[in-house]
Amino acid sequence: MSNLLWPGDHHAGDYFTDSAFLDAMLRVEAAWSVALTEAGVAPPDAAVTYDVLRDLVGDADLSAIADDAESGGNPVIPLVKMLRGRVDTVAVGRWLHRGLTSQDVVDTAVMRCAADASEAVAVELERQARILADRSDEHRHTPMVARTLTQHAVPTTFGLKAAMWLRGVLDAREQVAEVSFAVQLGGAGGTSAAVVELAGGGPARVAAETSTIVARELGLEATTPWHGARSAVTRIGDAAVTCTDSWAHIANDVLALSRPEIGELTEGAGGGSSTMPHKTNPVLSVLIRRAALAAPPLASSLHLAAVDTVDERTPGGWHVEWDTLRTLLRRTLVAARQTTRLVDELRVHTDRMAHRLAEAGDAVTSEQTTMAAIAGHTPAGQYLGAADFYIDAQLERLRTMTRTP
Repeated sequence: MSNLLWPGDHHAGDYFTDSAFLDAMLRVEAAWSVALTEAGVAPPDAAVTYDVLRDLVGDADLSAIADDAESGGNPVIPLVKMLRGRVDTVAVGRWLHRGLTSQDVVDTAVMRCAADASEAVAVELERQARILADRSDEHRHTPMVARTLTQHAVPTTFGLKAAMWLRGVLDAREQVAEVSFAVQLGGAGGTSAAVVELAGGGPARVAAETSTIVARELGLEATTPWHGARSAVTRIGDAAVTCTDSWAHIANDVLALSRPEIGELTEGAGGGSSTMPHKTNPVLSVLIRRAALAAPPLASSLHLAAVDTVDERTPGGWHVEWDTLRTLLRRTLVAARQTTRLVDELRVHTDRMAHRLAEAGDAVTSEQTTMAAIAGHTPAGQYLGAADFYIDAQLERLRTMTRTP
């Protein structure tokens, strides 16, 4: 997948592409086939594996499925029609997809794709946390000027600034870890009536049993149907925005501090200009900031879709979720990998930091003078307060999170 208008999109690779989503839908259908046969709802010869379904439908069929999806409003309808027309076993064709509805397949496939992308984001958050922890410790005694509302404030250290970046990354890491990815299997109206009927009108627990088997097959969580409660989707979007928020903090600081008139930070490998040979632009920071600016509106669209929920399947609101979440997660993964590179290759100019602090003169110690006068003593030592303690707090938080199973 490529995107000329979203530079860096290749970092998201095959995550949540059309091909990946087709693959996920096939896995859902195969997992349901396993569930029906294991639960004794369908006969053994009705079982079909993912590999068989994958061979029946290739990437070359994507365009046809996409085109035909318009008539029914989703890609499941043409996919199931195609599969039934190509299977060479009567029992498989008869039982394929029975007991499911389109929303079951779409929602569960979305969860499978979202889980894969989120796992990749979590890997990057882990890398960022370790890099920033090292930066925090290494520069705990590197003095610099703290700036508030763009102006000089008081002395601080670059170690503490990096620790605040780390805090945001750890917050994001926690939120991503808390997101659950559950199967959504409720049948036509969320009652699972079809699978119960297929089981001969037997005990309703067959619905829970088949859901558990599908969850096992797909590596997702088993739960009761959530087709009319879209928090499963909005929570994923919210976690993505928390990630891009934290990365924007880093990117914005780099953008500000890499200005030539400040020069305290520079990217490891800046970008050039098509016309100005002297330029070394902080391109990674620019692209990370771009993702952070675009993410909240996408998450807002997911919430608007949830607000629009009506009846047992929402007309329009449900449909807007799919590509919105796909776009948000791919862009989040791109920004994740760009942020890892940014913090790993970031150049810290300690001499410029010390120079700017000295240049600020007495202005940055005016608060210290005032506080000392109130306390009735002479200002003594560096005015860094509990900076070291706050750095250690984030380092310990990372250690605790790493130790937690």
